[in-house]
Amino acid sequence: MVDYESIWNILPFPAFVIDDRDYFIDANGAGEQLVQTSRKQMRKRCISDIFGTGSVIADTANTARHNHGSLMQYNVDVALLDQPSQSCNVHVGVMGRDSNTLLLIIQPTGVAQKMSRSLTHMAAARSVAAMAAMLAHEIRNPLAGISGAAQLLGMTVGEEDRELTEMITSETRRIGELVDRVEHVGDQREVTRKPVNIHDVLDRAHRAAKAGFAAHVTFSVEYDPSLPDVAGDSDQLLQVFQNLLKNAAESVSGAKGAIKIRTSYNSGVKLAMAGTHTENLPLQIEIIDNGAGIPDSLIADIFDPFVTSKANGSGLGLPLVSKIIAAHGGLIECASTPARTEFCVRLPVWRPEMEKP
Repeated sequence: MVDYESIWNILPFPAFVIDDRDYFIDANGAGEQLVQTSRKQMRKRCISDIFGTGSVIADTANTARHNHGSLMQYNVDVALLDQPSQSCNVHVGVMGRDSNTLLLIIQPTGVAQKMSRSLTHMAAARSVAAMAAMLAHEIRNPLAGISGAAQLLGMTVGEEDRELTEMITSETRRIGELVDRVEHVGDQREVTRKPVNIHDVLDRAHRAAKAGFAAHVTFSVEYDPSLPDVAGDSDQLLQVFQNLLKNAAESVSGAKGAIKIRTSYNSGVKLAMAGTHTENLPLQIEIIDNGAGIPDSLIADIFDPFVTSKANGSGLGLPLVSKIIAAHGGLIECASTPARTEFCVRLPVWRPEMEKP
């Protein structure tokens, strides 16, 4: 016997059943996640309450019901009342010959592209790690020789030439610091994963940011208190979120600068690992700012090394973040429009078998 309830709940896209008054009757798990509301609470609401009066969802539903058939809309902008729009395919069909009950399926067209980019960034991070280890070794030795020679020259030349030797020393020091950062990206030691309370990590990052580089920013926090522990290294995860908060703080300006830190549980995200293993990534952490946004020309490449929109940026911060998250078996995604940039980190839940003997 076919278990239709199971099929309904494993559908990867948000799906809803709507009665003839446009009130929700049912929703699958993906639908609950999209609307951020349980199906029980959703039954008290209608299409306009969630998607807005005159929305593309409402118009498509009305047309399908009027024609007593099915209607498919491709690449249309769909938005909840309190969220920015996203490009989706929308399917609405009448359920039964003598019924005005509708089945609504919303397929976000950007999900596959974002996941594909995330996997590409993971592969790029591994390649960068190998390259970084080699470059750091090859550059450090001659750099030390140049710096030593410049210091010796500085002891024997006149005042005018000493300024040049000091410049050489200063520049070699700067290159040395860059090599240190590249070497850090190239660190390929395996992460020792332990149970970590992600809210403790976020609180530490938040406090440090507020006391320093983000003193000018208004913070808001939305934590899901029921989240289980993350499987990870707390210091490395702290580095990730400090980096993301620093980027967010640098993108906002003035008294209106705002950053939101939000956590939630999304059981519908899985990542296929090497072989046949599939990793669940239900823990979702979002860093959202109201800055100018990331240029369209850079958004697809921001996790690649040396890609940056900052005048004095090295372009190594986000590749390091991507590398750390990949080493944790997680994913990081970015979406950006003017006045809203969102970094979303997805991580696995701690399980006792993850601890090595």
